[in-house]
Amino acid sequence: QVQLVESGGGLVQPGGSLRLSCAASGSIFSINAMGWYRQAPGKQRELVATITSGGNTNYADSRKGRFTISRDNAKNTVYLQINSLKPEDTAVYYCNADAITYGNMRLRAYWGQGTQVTVSS
Repeated sequence: QVQLVESGGGLVQPGGSLRLSCAASGSIFSINAMGWYRQAPGKQRELVATITSGGNTNYADSRKGRFTISRDNAKNTVYLQINSLKPEDTAVYYCNADAITYGNMRLRAYWGQGTQVTVSS
């Protein structure tokens, strides 16, 4: 199994910045893509950004510019820097990892519990 633990969320004023972190642990053989998704109240979960083990990134079109995803493969950790935060960025942010474990050696998706980001004055 793989455990994903997010951190870095909180209450921030409009225009502020946050850096979210997500650390993966467990019986990990390898991690392919990692990513961030978010879910606002009453809305479906949506893609923010993904990053491959080689560092190739993909952003949802509306997230380009203010969001930066990065990754430390040695630490099995993915980060999301969010700048110029807006009230509409308020959501629970979830970490995702496509990983292979020593247990079954099959690629599957794992999810964290989420971290709340609230943008409000």
